[in-house]
Amino acid sequence: MLLTQDEGVKSFIANLNAQLSEWLEAGKLQRVVLVIMSKATNEVLERWNFSIETDAEVVEKGLSREKSDKEIMREIQAIMRQIASSITYLPCLDEACVFDVLAYTDKDVTVPFTWIESDPKLIANPQMVKLHSFDTKIHKVDTLVSYKNDEWDEQ
Repeated sequence: MLLTQDEGVKSFIANLNAQLSEWLEAGKLQRVVLVIMSKATNEVLERWNFSIETDAEVVEKGLSREKSDKEIMREIQAIMRQIASSITYLPCLDEACVFDVLAYTDKDVTVPFTWIESDPKLIANPQMVKLHSFDTKIHKVDTLVSYKNDEWDEQ
């Protein structure tokens, strides 16, 4: 795991986390996508897609489903291990990279003025790997990583 010392990145992540948490708690967040791109060309190299299904009954009526925190943590730890082990099949990123985060929300949400509309930053002919899902008492999260399929790797 890497930790940043860059105050701009720390501020970006703190603001991002606060906004995503607000939308998540309101049941308005459908998907979060982490996009890793070449700094030189802006070509999308990896796309980490986290699809979120919210239990509307829980959000609207304040009901709760029975699931222990321990069980939820086990599921999250399993997906974190799978993400960490993805280094074994993802291509090595041997160039300077930048990242962006895309948030897919319900149409009726208010978007902060500092956020901008974006294209989906798709990868042409990607390789895709579905990772484990996890389910909290309120949200179910499905994870899929797409990455650039280099032709020379197939020869």
